[in-house]
Amino acid sequence: MSKPAFLALDTEFLRERTYYPQLCLVQVAAPEGDAILLDPITGDDMTDLEEALFDPDVVKVFHAGRQDLEIFVKLYGRVPAPLFDTQIAAMALGYGESVSYAALVADVCRHSIDKSQQFTDWSIRPLTGEQLAYAADDVLYLRQVYENFCERLDKLGRREWILEEMTNLSDVSIYTVDPEKSWERIKVRSDKPPVLAVLRGLAAWREREAQRRDIPKGRVFKDETLAEIALTQPRNASALARVRGFPSDLAEKNLGQQILKVVEDALALPKEDMPRIERGKPFPQELQPVLEMLKMLLRIQSSETGISPRLVADGDDLQALAQYGDKADVAALKGWRREVFGNVALELMSGKLGLSIKDNQIKKGAM
Repeated sequence: MSKPAFLALDTEFLRERTYYPQLCLVQVAAPEGDAILLDPITGDDMTDLEEALFDPDVVKVFHAGRQDLEIFVKLYGRVPAPLFDTQIAAMALGYGESVSYAALVADVCRHSIDKSQQFTDWSIRPLTGEQLAYAADDVLYLRQVYENFCERLDKLGRREWILEEMTNLSDVSIYTVDPEKSWERIKVRSDKPPVLAVLRGLAAWREREAQRRDIPKGRVFKDETLAEIALTQPRNASALARVRGFPSDLAEKNLGQQILKVVEDALALPKEDMPRIERGKPFPQELQPVLEMLKMLLRIQSSETGISPRLVADGDDLQALAQYGDKADVAALKGWRREVFGNVALELMSGKLGLSIKDNQIKKGAM
């Protein structure tokens, strides 16, 4: 039996009570035939699936697949490849940045997906007929969307445009959490190095504790509690018990002692080893009008070509363009992005292109 050119894939999982997603079902559809539903809870053999996931000749198709890919990285330690994400591809076909799977199926397949089973408990066995039908539909229609998108992308010459985005999905680091960097996502009312050092230590400790116990990290301690400890820096159980959000009865126990040890170790670090928040130079206010014009031009070009603005340039790209013009080292001045937007942006900035309003529409024209 010949191997399929692609596999449409989806997963059903639970994560409300655990740190790691609990895989409940894997749905697979080849270009032809019925969907295959693999149930890891009842012990279905996933050997063939594992082989296909890492077969370089088989494209793995997902929609908004980051969470699905995280599951496979946890199972197998690597990212399936090659990949195709229909949500990313949709950005090159005029659907916007985060189009839903249901919207794509409605547009491409003229089918309305019944989402009533989406939030059922997929860990309970046996699964109902409604759940099984819903799970199968997720990949049967996904393969139709994929085939439709490939045809349209090839016709427009845009398949290469999304390869960079697809390749980025293969970076294993985006599916794993570095405990030492988890503090960067916590808001705290200070940027003093000692405060940040304590916060870094606490966040790393919490992340590892949540992983060890396989529970959501918010059930260890909430962000606000860690930030409060970082700000107040308690050095004994009595001070820790007074921290807002910290259960006072735990201060004298082993968990409280662990927290105090983290605080002590963080404050003992040499100042040069404490984290700092690097503040970049503020964007020049006198260039703000230029930046706004570039934003407008990006919206115009994206609308005309049917491409999501985010796929073409981000805010940092536009700021760099406004400040450095053709010397800016940004993706917007390279490859297809330069053809779609970069060259026109440089013409606008050099005064060779003007914008005007006619019949309530913005028009571009040579100056």
